[in-house]
Amino acid sequence: MTLTSARVLVLAVVLAVLLFAGTVWLWPRLAGRTVRAVLGRIGLLALTQVTIFASLGLAANRSFGFYASWADLFGQEREPGVVVDHDRPAAALKVTGTRTVNVPGGARPAEGGQIQRVRIEGRRSGLAALAYVYVPPEYFRPAGSARTFRAALVLTGYPGTARALFKGLKYPQTAHALAHAGRMQPMLLVMMRPTVAPPRDTECVDVPGGPRTETFLAEDVPEAVAGHYRVGTGRGRWGAIGNSTGGYCALKFALHHPGRFGAGAGLSAAYRAPADPTTGDLFHGDRRLEKRADLLWFLDHEPPPPVSLLVASSRHGEDNYRATRSFIGKVRPPARVSSITLDSGGHNFNTWRREIPAALEWLSGRLR
Repeated sequence: MTLTSARVLVLAVVLAVLLFAGTVWLWPRLAGRTVRAVLGRIGLLALTQVTIFASLGLAANRSFGFYASWADLFGQEREPGVVVDHDRPAAALKVTGTRTVNVPGGARPAEGGQIQRVRIEGRRSGLAALAYVYVPPEYFRPAGSARTFRAALVLTGYPGTARALFKGLKYPQTAHALAHAGRMQPMLLVMMRPTVAPPRDTECVDVPGGPRTETFLAEDVPEAVAGHYRVGTGRGRWGAIGNSTGGYCALKFALHHPGRFGAGAGLSAAYRAPADPTTGDLFHGDRRLEKRADLLWFLDHEPPPPVSLLVASSRHGEDNYRATRSFIGKVRPPARVSSITLDSGGHNFNTWRREIPAALEWLSGRLR
């Protein structure tokens, strides 16, 4: 049974309830002062606490998508993150499965669209990763057969799971509702996690001598998607949006790759890459690379590109509020900046679900 399955969560809850009931039932029999009675009480209390905390942890992980598997949880992710392939003429994309979208009429792609599970292999970076592509219903209709669609790269935080983007954050469902209401154009959403070399958090950096994460996500992924779907690759054809680490990456891609990404939206984003045990040494003494990865430094020292940027934060509950105000103040024409500011909201799915509808509508408007 997988870490995120409902059966594992139900089993943990049932065990917790049974142990709690057993503790209440057996407590009078273990009321003595003998070593056996004391050890019995300790054992029952310990087991009950463990199962309760395990149930809470499994429920939180299922809701927020922190870890995708047991191997991911224990830092033993086995799926290779780096593929060395020097012969491919272009980035490659292969569809490995499909699933319906949980919307009215979702069983029919021409009504509800479709979520396609794909594997992307990068030519420039040598990296490979799984992604989920939301293909809007208009793509499957005869009237859209000759149409070129816009696309958005949608990124989770770290460690995150791509499934959380459509299960927890509901990007496809939100995009479907907004397009149906005429508030955004139909777009393909390429949903991924930025952790392409697990368990390391590379912060969408081209690590010297290591994973070229920025190249993979900002160049290889759009190239592979455009080679398989009817989407363009020119200026203003692509946008990027993400939360937490994914938000930092989305803003960075718009600033670093304006010829590809016309807009970038960062929800609860950081503005520079951290240095901690999950990242390791990302820059290996390359001061130029380190400075460019600091978005506040970039806005102060690099020519502003003609892109649109959106930042979202909360006055109470987010620790990036002050940095977000600083980021807004540093944006200069021809770059443009917009913001979403909540009165209160933590660094969690509930906050991001409140921001995603407005952010998608904004992104669609900037890519017309």
